[in-house]
Amino acid sequence: MSTDHPPNAHLAKWENAKNPVVSMFKEYPAGHHIPPHQHQRGQLIYASTGTMRLCTRDEYWLLPPFRGVWMPPYVEHEMSASTGVCLRTLYVNVESFTLNLPSHPVGIGVTALLRELLIRASSFSITYHPDSFEERLLRLALEEMKQAFECGLKLPIGRDKRLKKICNTLLENPGDVRSLADWANEVGATTRTLSRLFRTETGISFIQWREQVRIVSAMSGLSTGQRVSQVVEHLGYASQGAFTVMFKRVTGKSPREYLNDLSCSQTKLSRMEE
Repeated sequence: MSTDHPPNAHLAKWENAKNPVVSMFKEYPAGHHIPPHQHQRGQLIYASTGTMRLCTRDEYWLLPPFRGVWMPPYVEHEMSASTGVCLRTLYVNVESFTLNLPSHPVGIGVTALLRELLIRASSFSITYHPDSFEERLLRLALEEMKQAFECGLKLPIGRDKRLKKICNTLLENPGDVRSLADWANEVGATTRTLSRLFRTETGISFIQWREQVRIVSAMSGLSTGQRVSQVVEHLGYASQGAFTVMFKRVTGKSPREYLNDLSCSQTKLSRMEE
């Protein structure tokens, strides 16, 4: 069950810090929900373990391990922890840098280097000295973040109420196998209208949108210990082979390769955090 929590009551300490970039480490239990809010600083949002969901007005970001988001200043967003989450965040005064950071949310493919920089930075005081080791490492983290920008696993929602009903249902149940024609009957629209709405309001087709939901759900399930056979059944695939083909086409890795990489990374993280 999701539980609402206001944004960190002590967040002003990070927002008003003298240094232009500061780090914060927080742990949240599964179901933790932070309602819509915004920051005066930009924010690099990443969880070293666990899976999060981020929502802005127009987009829905699903963040399994190795994915993060750059959230610019004053962009309203909310966060939910699908599992227990170890959050690693950087708060950035964008006016203090010449990095030309994006003014819209952008996905981050968190590299091994960026992940380790964020873990090391999570132990830093927000009052570190200028031109110190801490400052240089944090600046390097921002440079590496820029190199890691990607489209990410975001799902544009659209604003049409019929489209939102379909999207929200699939987010809750990615194994729903109803066709666009079935949905047309459900929401009171023609198949052509829904097809057009998906293209104009999300930029991709219904099939592509549903596939992205399933991929993220699969990554989340695998990262929390589900067997491939369980994920296949949950997502409604006819066979494990069909799922593997789809997974590798989108991620570049087979489910087994993804699990091996995840296991190695989590072992390394545990050793670093001891």
